[in-house]
Amino acid sequence: MKVVFFGTPAFAAEVLQFLIENNVTVVAVVTKPDRPKGRSGTPQPTPVKVIAQNHSLPIFQPVLVSADDFKGVLEQFQADLFVVVAYGEIIKQHLLDMPKLGCINLHASLLPKYRGAAPIQHSILNGDPKTGVTIMHMVKKMDAGDMIKVAEVPIGPDSTFPEIERALCEVGKTALYEVIQEFAAGKIAGIPQDHALATLSPKIELEDCEIKWDKSAQQLHNLVRAVTPEPGAWCQVMVRGQNKRLKIYRSHFIPSTSSSKPGTILSYGKEGLTVACGSNALRILELQLEGKKTMSAEELMCGISRDQLVFI
Repeated sequence: MKVVFFGTPAFAAEVLQFLIENNVTVVAVVTKPDRPKGRSGTPQPTPVKVIAQNHSLPIFQPVLVSADDFKGVLEQFQADLFVVVAYGEIIKQHLLDMPKLGCINLHASLLPKYRGAAPIQHSILNGDPKTGVTIMHMVKKMDAGDMIKVAEVPIGPDSTFPEIERALCEVGKTALYEVIQEFAAGKIAGIPQDHALATLSPKIELEDCEIKWDKSAQQLHNLVRAVTPEPGAWCQVMVRGQNKRLKIYRSHFIPSTSSSKPGTILSYGKEGLTVACGSNALRILELQLEGKKTMSAEELMCGISRDQLVFI
């Protein structure tokens, strides 16, 4: 069975590598164009492109995958199946209709919940106890196709985005491989989604990641976990009278009955830096002060006295 693979980031690259290693016949790879990176602005290949190059696969990087002039490029491969994993663009109907068996997508949520660009982050933000992946048939409407296979992953109280993404990739690539084998055997099935239960998970921007200390500690802990390492949860602090931005990469929820004003430092030491919130407290474990490297809260406080650091 001939597969054309669509994907762009590291998550998709690992899935592609797994499929190739398990003898899935990938006849072509479609990924987003190279983008400038770093101070030099040198274009860098996408992670999926790197994997495809390593296996000498035909690679295509259209600016718009659904452009009329790209249709003929894909038609030449006479694919049985299009497999889409975090490609980064909505694929239009004339391409969805092209492969003989259809087009399937690996989506990192338990659909119909969290359709859209940032399902993992929103699941953590909302404090869900579990998430998962869904393999689905692709239709014109975003993430709305019939579900073929679902695999769940638990979310621990301190689990961060990279940890959950890693776990989802592990279960997702296996589930996707199994679905491809089912297609090859002629077992094409799907369960319709309950569209009334659908929720959206739009991309999270830097301005969405600002810490407001009057929120509950659980809300702020969820924010830190969801957006680390990028864009990263952040707040404004005064350090020796200078206003600086502080990014928080790892934290812990602390039950507290303190009546201190939100943003007040309650304690600091080897265990971290504990700050009062609207309810309970947030213990900061790993952070980065503007102009400094990433460090533990204990390292930061070694060079700053308590009265020299004020959370705004």
